[in-house]
Amino acid sequence: MKQLWRYHKDALAIGLGLFFTYVGILHFTNVEWFTPIVPEALPFSAEFWVIISGIPEVMCGIGLLLPRTRVLAGKATVFLLIILYWANLNMWVNDIPLDGNTFPLWAHILRGFAQLGMIAIAAYLGEWIPITSESSD
Repeated sequence: MKQLWRYHKDALAIGLGLFFTYVGILHFTNVEWFTPIVPEALPFSAEFWVIISGIPEVMCGIGLLLPRTRVLAGKATVFLLIILYWANLNMWVNDIPLDGNTFPLWAHILRGFAQLGMIAIAAYLGEWIPITSESSD
């Protein structure tokens, strides 16, 4: 078990890094899917914000994949997740459909917990949450 635990941080970083890289690329290839949830209070077009937000998502994703930049990328990802939750909250509060479907309350709550989970993982990778597995033998 100790051998597996040694690689857990790499597994978390690779999983989150691939996820962010993929979703970030979707911001460039499927702009119209994300535009409905962009808050109307923002200046400029929704398309502008979708594309602009894709840049740090890809950067954080790649940063998490690379061991040399993982700690900094983890910290940046925490801030990115907090900032981008505004779009998810906008979708919830204004009952905005995606793909023609609105989500029930439980789905929005589950999405919020998923966001908190990703923030916790990113904070751990950014070394803001220390977890040690070393026993003092």
